[in-house]
Amino acid sequence: PRYQLAIEALVSTTADPSLLGGLLPEHQRICHLCREVKSVAEVSALLSMPLGVARILVADLAEAGMVAIHQPGNGEAGGTPDVTLLERVLSGLRKL
Repeated sequence: PRYQLAIEALVSTTADPSLLGGLLPEHQRICHLCREVKSVAEVSALLSMPLGVARILVADLAEAGMVAIHQPGNGEAGGTPDVTLLERVLSGLRKL
């Protein structure tokens, strides 16, 4: 994939729902799931697919302009992790 996605990278759907009909079923599921922002790890877990597969599918969607990727560590807050992100990851892990 063109995007090197971290497992904590956040994904949100940017596509018009009417455009989803022409996508593969896996891509449609990711777009529907990411109407609320999810991490790549959450996408993988919630759709019961291997992390590597989820990364590739999300990268495909990002390249097509169907989802937005919010990569961690873009120099914000001096390189320290965002507490809200860490809490969401911890909450997601507890749900597994």
